[in-house]
Amino acid sequence: MKKIKAAIVGYGNIGRYVLEALQTAPDFEITGIVRRDASNIPSELKPYKVVSNISELPQTDVAILCTPTRKVEEYASEILAKGIHTVDSFDIHTQIPELHQRLHALALQHNRVAIMSAGWDPGSDSVVRALLEACAPKGITYTNFGPGMSMGHTVAVKAIEGVKAALSMTIPTGTGIHRRMVYIELQDGYDFKKVAQDIKNDPYFVNDETHVMQVESVDNLLDMGHGVNLTRKGVSGKTQNQLFEFNMKINNPALTAQIMVSSARAAMLQNHVCYTLIEIPVIDLLYGDRQELIKHLV
Repeated sequence: MKKIKAAIVGYGNIGRYVLEALQTAPDFEITGIVRRDASNIPSELKPYKVVSNISELPQTDVAILCTPTRKVEEYASEILAKGIHTVDSFDIHTQIPELHQRLHALALQHNRVAIMSAGWDPGSDSVVRALLEACAPKGITYTNFGPGMSMGHTVAVKAIEGVKAALSMTIPTGTGIHRRMVYIELQDGYDFKKVAQDIKNDPYFVNDETHVMQVESVDNLLDMGHGVNLTRKGVSGKTQNQLFEFNMKINNPALTAQIMVSSARAAMLQNHVCYTLIEIPVIDLLYGDRQELIKHLV
């Protein structure tokens, strides 16, 4: 079996779990890890090549971008231009359509595949929402996250000037409305009220009820658990009151990483353009013989 050669770009929370997912996938080979400080090699990376630029790695089929969301376009643009497929977990929902168009043009230009927003939300939850809408084309879907830590929101807070450490918790209040509880350690010399307002003005938070609290130790509050409840009430044909519900309680970065690795597998089977997860045949995410998968799952 010819294995898919994959590189991990970025080695934070998601990157660590992508490493584990790749290690357990029988159809992948890890070509190396790209990180800003290539001299910092923790014990679990000793068997692999660690570099500061993907050009230093052996031939790579697909790069899994474990970077902050706001760095996704920069890295994807550079790596697609090198003739390597990309997978990312870009998660600013309101900016997805515009980024999709730009990555689509780049993927076409460089004759490669870009799979974007391939985490669990956006990502696998997007697929569930699409399926529920197929079941009841008329209706309303409510997506209720948490309670749990939002990685994207937490990274966004850490990027705010004056923040030493941060944790952003998502609290569902019902019908798709959420409260953001943000806990920060403040750097010396910064005004808490100004930093708190900067956080609330960030695109990640501007549309939600957001509370910012200063704490002595963010580490004492950390928990990677998260979850979602998806509910759709609608109409199938002319039949009213069709009710669907999907629930999960998960480790946030572990699920994001697994979906990204599955998407990297699917990237090898797609035409050379940009995709979100709802545009990809679900079977392409899975390892195994196609006919056996049909026999097993259908």
